[in-house]
Parts: sequence; C-alpha cells; structure tokens
Amino acid sequence: MKDLAKVVIVGKPNVGKSSLFNRITQKRTAITTDTPQTTRDRIYGTAQWLTKEFVVIDTGGISFAKVDFQTEINSQANIALNEADVVIFLCSYQEGLTVEDEEIAKLLYKIKKPIIIAANKYDQVDNSDLVADFLALGFGWPILISASHGIGIGELLDQVILKLGDKTATELAQITNLAVIGRPNVGKSSLVNAILAQNRVIVSPIAGTTTDAVDTYFQHNKQKYCLIDTAGIRRKGKVTENIEKYSAMRTVDAVKRSDVILFLIDASEGIIEQDLTVAGIAKNLDKPVIIVVNKWDLVKNDEQAMIEFTKKIKAKFKYLDYALVTFLSALKKTRISNLFKTIQIVLTNMEIRIKTSALNEVLNKAQLVNQAPNFNGGRLKIYYATQVETSPPTFILMVNNKKYCHFSYQRFLINQIRDNFAFQGVPLKILFRNRKSLYKEEK
Repeated sequence: MKDLAKVVIVGKPNVGKSSLFNRITQKRTAITTDTPQTTRDRIYGTAQWLTKEFVVIDTGGISFAKVDFQTEINSQANIALNEADVVIFLCSYQEGLTVEDEEIAKLLYKIKKPIIIAANKYDQVDNSDLVADFLALGFGWPILISASHGIGIGELLDQVILKLGDKTATELAQITNLAVIGRPNVGKSSLVNAILAQNRVIVSPIAGTTTDAVDTYFQHNKQKYCLIDTAGIRRKGKVTENIEKYSAMRTVDAVKRSDVILFLIDASEGIIEQDLTVAGIAKNLDKPVIIVVNKWDLVKNDEQAMIEFTKKIKAKFKYLDYALVTFLSALKKTRISNLFKTIQIVLTNMEIRIKTSALNEVLNKAQLVNQAPNFNGGRLKIYYATQVETSPPTFILMVNNKKYCHFSYQRFLINQIRDNFAFQGVPLKILFRNRKSLYKEEK
C-alpha cells in the first residue's frame, strides 16, 4: 500500500459531491440520491490520473442550518480539510453562486490549502454571468463539469495533478482490513472512534446514523489496518428506504473486502433476531469472525458472566462455532487491547499450513473413530487429503464418490481438523474430489 496525497471534495448539500467522487474513483462507492445528508461521514477512495495515484475524500454537505446531524457533518468535513493536500470546492452551475457557497468560501480562506473551484451540473449552455460570480470568490477560474455525464472531468483532474505538484507516495506495510458489522445502534461507530481515539465517524443514539461504509487507515503495534465502519443491517422486511438498501449493499461489499470481521452484539439487549441476520452474511462469505460483545460495562462484569454469555452465543450461532468471542465497552474504551490480541490470533491462524502427513493421520483416525454413514447409495471413503490454500485454510480430500458425503459428516471432519490444529477463530473449507474422475482428466 502507499501513503498517498489526499484530495478532498467539499461543498453545500446536494451539489453532486458523491457523484463526482464516484466519477473520479470510477467506482460506485458513495451513495448518491437527491436526499440531502445522504453522505454524513468521510468516505475514502483511490484514483489515478496521468500516472499519479491519490486518495479522494467525499464529505457531507456543509451547511449552517440547524438540522439533525449537521454539526457532526460539518465537523467531519473540517477534519477532512485538515488532512487535505488539495481541496475541490464544488458548487452548482444551475443554482449559481449562493449565500451558502460564500459562507463555505470564508471557511476555505482560513485553511491555507490549494483550492480548485468547480461548478457541477453544467449543461454546456453559455452563461458568462454565472462564471463571473464564481470567479469573484477568489479561487481562480471555475472549472465547469457534469459529474453525471463526465463533462470537464479531465480538465478538473489536470488541475488536481498540477496542484499536487511533486508530492510523493511512500510504501507502507501490508494492510489488514477490519470490517465492523452489526445491527443498528449496537455501537459500531463508537468502537471505531474508541480504537482510533478520535471522532472519526458520527455517533448518535438514532439508529441508521451511519449510511455508508467508512474506511480509516491506522496503525497499532506497528501493524497497518484499515477499519471499515458499516451501516447497521436490518431484517429484509424492515429495509424500506432506498438509502437503507444501498447501505446494506455497501456493508456486504465491505465484508467481501475484509480480512477479519468484527461482529458486534449489544450485551445490554442480548442476542436478538436481527443479530442472526447479520451473522449469516459473515458466514456465507467464509470470512474469519470475531464476535465482539459491546456495552459489557452495562452487564455484571465478571469472569463467570462472560462464560455464561459465551455459552449463549455458541448456542445461538452454531454456524459460527469457530468464531472467537471478546468482551469490551466502546464507550468506556475498556478491553480494547484484548480485541487486538484476538485479531492477531485470528490473523496468525489464517496463515497456518498443515503438513500433508499430519493431516492424513488425523483424517485416518477420524474414519476409524466415526465411519461415514451410508448416504445416497454408498459410504464415503477418504483416500488422501492435502491443504491447498490459506486465508481461509482450504483442504482437498480425494474420495471414492463425493455424493456419498452427508453435510453432517463434512462438519465432523472440519471439527476434527480444527481440534487437532490451531485453527481457532477461522473458517475451514473442505473440497471433495472423486479419485476416478481425476485419473480420467489426466488421461
């Protein structure tokens, strides 16, 4: 990975910042709707132009109106401006220069950063008066663009590269992606802020505050991480608004690109049906999962209580029986160090590679102790096994006929491998191959 220059997009609500972000990064990362305040936190992406790579940061619309979340949105935008190497100040060509644009310009005068002014929603109709108004702000000649149609984007990026100058990118170590998932209001954003020791994402008791997957890079004990805060996932029947549907899709995408999933449960409410929905997403994608019991400060905080709660988790989430469990309080910032110890255990176990001889010895004993049942007209016999992948550990078993394997016996074999080798916290995959079919392929 590289420590790249940062380009921040700012402007009032609904001028097309997220559309421009998606256009520059060439990905539909930021959610775009006609609803103001769709983007609330800072959204990060990478882009490349003229062989130069840089980070693009989308921000929520800056406004001075007294509405829900606006103070927090403005705060997130200010944090992004402090990180910026170049700022794109986005206005609306159709609306012309507004009082809000002028107020935002006053903020930008103070930050002493290179600023490019761009007028979005340009329809290629000449209006020199509008251009003159934007010019009066003092940020140079406005670049007329249409983020939705791609008009003027090349000229804008040329200016970005010019303003970045000779800023270089330095190589970083391998980065581990951590996706924080859970139902609404279990404390995902609070955990992100506790880990980072800053208000990286907006925290509110209102369910659904986070609408996008928010990436943040940080370092802990010399290890590089990308922490991905995600929107809370509801049951399908409860997801009604388009923004919530897009948020759920972003969460699934975040899980796909994660290395470890931090699955949060609210200790004060216990395990409810929505938790089962969220856990199913993690299971289906074969990702290592750490079950994080948050708000543990609100529960009787002793060792026996942890043991009892862990038993409840194992009973409810049988398909995540491999997951490790850790307890903490994001609000109180307690036991965060235990979380990172658990993460390191999982990362280490994901890379374990077992000797073929040791693996076959375990599976041979397993067949002697518990012979496969008759299923689909025959009994499974394992001739040979080998590990072919790590992350997740994947094994191929040569058998007489894979259709003879009942899913319960496959689970038994996985448990035998897990019990004999240090695979705590990680999913295991077994692939069956018919020995005769392999001979036919060779011929």
